[in-house]
Amino acid sequence: MTRVVVLGGTGHIGGYLIPRLVTGGYEVVVVSRGRSEPYRPHEAWRSVTTVSADRDDEERTGAFGPRVRQLAPDVVIDLICFREESARQLVGALHGRIQHFLHCGTIWVHGASTRVPATEDLPRRPFGTYGIAKAGIESYLLDQARRHGFPATLLHPGHICGPGRPPVNPAGNLDLGVFRALAAGEELVLPNLGMETLHHVHADDVAQSFTAAMANRSVSIGESFHVVSPAALTLRGYAEAVAGWYGRSAELSYLGWEQWRETVDARAAELTWDHIAHSPNASIEKARRLLGFEPRYSSLDAIREAVEALAERGELPSLSPNSI
Repeated sequence: MTRVVVLGGTGHIGGYLIPRLVTGGYEVVVVSRGRSEPYRPHEAWRSVTTVSADRDDEERTGAFGPRVRQLAPDVVIDLICFREESARQLVGALHGRIQHFLHCGTIWVHGASTRVPATEDLPRRPFGTYGIAKAGIESYLLDQARRHGFPATLLHPGHICGPGRPPVNPAGNLDLGVFRALAAGEELVLPNLGMETLHHVHADDVAQSFTAAMANRSVSIGESFHVVSPAALTLRGYAEAVAGWYGRSAELSYLGWEQWRETVDARAAELTWDHIAHSPNASIEKARRLLGFEPRYSSLDAIREAVEALAERGELPSLSPNSI
């Protein structure tokens, strides 16, 4: 039986990935800090071995890589690597000892959109601490794969959503008040002309991409893949769809960025800027062709499921029963 060690498996992606691995017949070990229950309860967790470890502390002493090696994995899935030094420690410990290494990246490795939909072969021009760090990890792992035979595959999700967490909203931030305004038929002010883009993906489709890459190891090693819904959304189109879920027409108006940013708090403005400056719009044709990846959810389907879950918890109004 193939033994899979998942680093950070109790989070949103892991909530869907762990059951997929267990039902797929893999022996699963999850390494996490052990400070929280699995994001999504599932009977599959009864078959999982859990190991508690503080990655940051152990990396500082050089102990984390050897700890993972001692778990004797055939496959390692790293969902929580944010620094190149972290990837280097694992490669040093695992080179020549595993069959496959899968890293969770981000479409932020591209920086601002240029040609859309973006393909994986576009030059990397990341900006911001997160995107720059993730692009550095990608460059390092692909170099290790292509020059030194380290069996790395990189999966780059978009804005992950699904039940249990607020989705990035039509204003490009996490303020649930945006959804409430659309539900009430109130005016929603969007930055610029509302034509910037967001590219969501359901957490289960991200999980699907990992198992697809494992099943197609021979063509996935040494490659990176976008993991997003079939199509991105404009802010404006997204807002209109959400209003429709509540039986409303979207009452939209627009302000230039410098004016708009003054209408929200600093954190909301920061998040919106990060999203609209990137305006991601990524192609999944490579993942479809090589991995057989086919998302179950459109962007709006994934977002709607998250909104419905928030409504069930009383955090948002219930959707119109006849909306689709």
